[in-house]
Amino acid sequence: MSWLQRFLGSSSARTTGFPTSSNRASSFHLRWDGLPVRERIVAVSATLTVVVPPVVPELHFWALQASFVDGGRRFGAGHLGLQWYPRHPGSTAVNWGGYAQGGGELEGSASALPSATGNPNTRDLPWEPDRPYRLEISVGETPGHWTGAVDGSAVRDLHAGGSGLADVVVWSEVFARCDDPSSAVEWSGFEARTAGGEIVRPDRVVVNYQRHADGGCANTDVRRSAAGLVQITSTDRTTPLGAVLPVEG
Repeated sequence: MSWLQRFLGSSSARTTGFPTSSNRASSFHLRWDGLPVRERIVAVSATLTVVVPPVVPELHFWALQASFVDGGRRFGAGHLGLQWYPRHPGSTAVNWGGYAQGGGELEGSASALPSATGNPNTRDLPWEPDRPYRLEISVGETPGHWTGAVDGSAVRDLHAGGSGLADVVVWSEVFARCDDPSSAVEWSGFEARTAGGEIVRPDRVVVNYQRHADGGCANTDVRRSAAGLVQITSTDRTTPLGAVLPVEG
């Protein structure tokens, strides 16, 4: 903690208690950069591993997100990921949902997966710690529909519009107290597929943390691992806001 943070006290570094954002969550992101886009992107994927699972009964959400676009038009964005959610069996779930450009949740097809909460976006999924899961957002069979899949099994389709994907990011959204026991997830294997079938990869990511004024915790961090990049809660921050990290090496 800097001398300025010590002087200002908790008002400059929220490390205890619940986040004060409008949804009471603290979020931090890794924005893909350096993606060699030569034609329209129609699928993006990443591998997610929960390396230190949560131990508190508060929602944790880790997701791959992309915006739906068609030329200069935008049609909102969707997020696909695993959740630690106590209202689901074993506290494990998957979510594939999103928001339209003008606001409001995107509609979609019915999922074949059950849901203890009856939420069309959030479905029961018995995921396990230390096991990698491949998340993929890809163009559906119907124009403007987008499939979210985990390890090749579709969760459902979102009806969003657009013909391509942009603004790709992976993130953690944590509804626990800033000082609750630490949890961590590892991201790796970032890939995108073009309309022509070419596989391209970002060569770097930009680190973003939810700012204090927006209710975020100051003790979240991003660190390199042997396989990829790890997002950690309730720890000392070693990677600053705005840092650019190579995806490999």
